[in-house]
Amino acid sequence: MTLLLAVLLLIPAALLLLRLIYRPPSLAGRSISAAITVSDRTTMGRATLAQAEGRDHASGVVALNDGVDAFGARIALIRGAEETLDLQYYIWQRDLTGLILLEEIWKAAARGVRVRLLLDDNGISGLDPDLAALNALPTVEVRLFNPFILRRPKALGYAFDFVRLNRRMHNKALIADGAVTILGGRNIGDIYFAYGAGPHYLDTDVIAVGRVAADAGEEFDRYWASHSSYPAEMILPAPPPEAPTAAALDAALADESAAAYRQAVVTRSLVTQMIDGSLPLEWVPVQLISDDPAKGLGRVRNRDLMFARLMRLIAEPDRTVDIVSAYFVPGRWFTERLIRLAGEGRRVRILTNSQEATDVVVVHSAYVKYRPALLDGGIELYELRATPAAPREPRVRGISTRASLHSKTVSIDDERVFIGSFNFDPRSVMLNTEMGVLIESPRLAAEVSRGMDEVLPWLSYGPRRDANGRIVWHEPAVEDAETIHRTEPGTNAIQRGTLWLLGRLPIEWLL
Repeated sequence: MTLLLAVLLLIPAALLLLRLIYRPPSLAGRSISAAITVSDRTTMGRATLAQAEGRDHASGVVALNDGVDAFGARIALIRGAEETLDLQYYIWQRDLTGLILLEEIWKAAARGVRVRLLLDDNGISGLDPDLAALNALPTVEVRLFNPFILRRPKALGYAFDFVRLNRRMHNKALIADGAVTILGGRNIGDIYFAYGAGPHYLDTDVIAVGRVAADAGEEFDRYWASHSSYPAEMILPAPPPEAPTAAALDAALADESAAAYRQAVVTRSLVTQMIDGSLPLEWVPVQLISDDPAKGLGRVRNRDLMFARLMRLIAEPDRTVDIVSAYFVPGRWFTERLIRLAGEGRRVRILTNSQEATDVVVVHSAYVKYRPALLDGGIELYELRATPAAPREPRVRGISTRASLHSKTVSIDDERVFIGSFNFDPRSVMLNTEMGVLIESPRLAAEVSRGMDEVLPWLSYGPRRDANGRIVWHEPAVEDAETIHRTEPGTNAIQRGTLWLLGRLPIEWLL
């Protein structure tokens, strides 16, 4: 008993000591910088100013639904930058696409481009040497959001600094020369850009020029200067004698499928249009919506959260609401709101991951608790299959066809569409910082709705009540009769039992 008591006293003492030793450093003396405004000094600036003439309150947009296009667009912007690059991401993986983009940033810096790279420290596994070397370049500055002061093992930091480290920066943005931006749901990594044999994420970004690109630059500055953003040299070990990025990329490119993928990227029509300036932009009102970076420290009032602002903007649809959310845990309040809309005659459709497709089973376990009420309230639910029933396009070597949903979009009345990083779950609402754009575009909004109309038959399962009141999953087929599943499709008893157990844990607020 005495030994047990000693251990119980020792653990909190040890955690307190670790907290004192591994405190975040002072930000005194941190450099100050700001985004540039679009100008005729750069090629992209001249093109943007010419197209934006007379459109002061509008932005030119093009949606990026395809992963290969999304990767090529990022390469095109980095290669085309002449003065500045600002990049902000939640995850940056050390794989083929992640290494290629790091190498492109190196080349941009060598051209004299000023680079500011802001990364959430939770999603950069294995990149410490690469980032330290990149940060040592004279025109590059890397900062880490809510960093883990203890670098190995990083996860131990949660034990003594949980409240801070549990808040992450989920934003995704790339801004080139203050003129063009890519915003949306994709992080950086093979799984986001459809490379490799494994499953990839279905996601949505938007290329934007004009007013919203300037807004994105201002928002980046707020995060860059926030009290959660630490210069990399304060956190990371000293840079290695030789940067490891190039050697790692050479090794990755030794795979033949990598060459096929790179070829597929450079031959995409969208990338060609970006390079020659013929990209068909739609000029419409666009509003950037973002959390205050102070949310990373828990210093934002509920009414000022991005979720509250988003709800005010899409509060009362006239006809339809189509929600695509990789992780969907609506909570009681939002569930009741959706049911009220359906009861008043609005059509409400939701697409999220099935259990077989999700990469975070514990989040799915929270979603299933709301599924019965949503179905009974007249909500049309769809759950993405891990393997589509039919391919959307001819197979290119190196491009994955298995899928998991990662997109976060909302289409309202076929008139407005929200595209961003925000999932409809407690973590996005209360803990992580998020951002996105509300686009007043009937064409884009209708595209989301039409995609649900035309693609859902081969893309998803449809959970419904059967004649006995039990939930069953309809699997429509392209040619044959549909299949009815009486348990979660693509799962076994152990997986379903695990899901049930996870659903009993009191952790929904973390998800």
